[in-house]
Amino acid sequence: MPVEILQNIFRIEVPLPKNPLRMLNSYLIRGEESSLLIDTGFNLPECRAALLPALESLGVKQETLDVFGTHIHSDHIGLASEIVGPGRAIYLGSGDFHWAASEESNLYWELMDQRFLIEGFPQEELTYLVDRNPARNYGPVLDLPNYKVVKGGDTFELGGHYLEVVEAPGHTPGMVCLWMPREGVMFTADHVLFDITPNITMWPNMKDALGSYLDSLKKFREFPVKLALPGHRETGDYVARIDELLRHHDRRVAETERVVSENPGLTTYEIAGRMTWQIRAKTWQEFPVIQKFFAVGECLAHLDYLIGSGRVERVADGTLHRYFAL
Repeated sequence: MPVEILQNIFRIEVPLPKNPLRMLNSYLIRGEESSLLIDTGFNLPECRAALLPALESLGVKQETLDVFGTHIHSDHIGLASEIVGPGRAIYLGSGDFHWAASEESNLYWELMDQRFLIEGFPQEELTYLVDRNPARNYGPVLDLPNYKVVKGGDTFELGGHYLEVVEAPGHTPGMVCLWMPREGVMFTADHVLFDITPNITMWPNMKDALGSYLDSLKKFREFPVKLALPGHRETGDYVARIDELLRHHDRRVAETERVVSENPGLTTYEIAGRMTWQIRAKTWQEFPVIQKFFAVGECLAHLDYLIGSGRVERVADGTLHRYFAL
């Protein structure tokens, strides 16, 4: 059942079946003439069965409903095209809007597959993931006329509340959050999570995703947040969590650099296999393939950061990239 957080602001828990995240926090801001739904869950029956009755119980009519997609990951906008009212808007940040068309989404996966192969990810494992990666299969119907770009400083007023868009690139190129300055409330999406660490991976249209994420965290630390509303699980101490995330990535950068220094000439896939991961697998070979995909993407983001910092170099070796410490 929906939980009222503030007047006309409700949290709806949407299950994410067979996913370690377990649940998405979808937030509804209910207005008299229009309402705004922040994130939707996967394009799956289980998500639909949770979200639609919750909206109905709150008296929200679909024809008045806009969707605010904090970012383009399918667990956040999978149902956007179905839930949004006729002629209403699905809002996305500009960096993610680039991929909000079916042809661009297909191009994204082509570019990702090419990059992962160059980074040493085995072809048979990529092939295995084609029908098993939720990011690839549980997304929305991508229909550009429904999508509108939002940028930092854009505002919404509804339900007696004033909200400002704050850009937070890193987790995705166009991650956007919503800030309520009067109440000190920040909808942090996956930018700041409290029980888990947001996955930072490479993107074809980002040179240094991790560097962007760290810069965004430092910017967000300056907001006088009294209540953070994350995209998954529970909230917590906002400033303390940001400091913890910054320290976490300091450690991960150092570990990545150490593995490269001690094992010159490895691919990203091989480097990731020598790093530590909080997962129930004793060896890299025992990793579920989907978790290898996330681990390699995160490792690559840290390598991009180290290259930008002048501490590691990437060398083309035939069809593969190999890494060396400087």
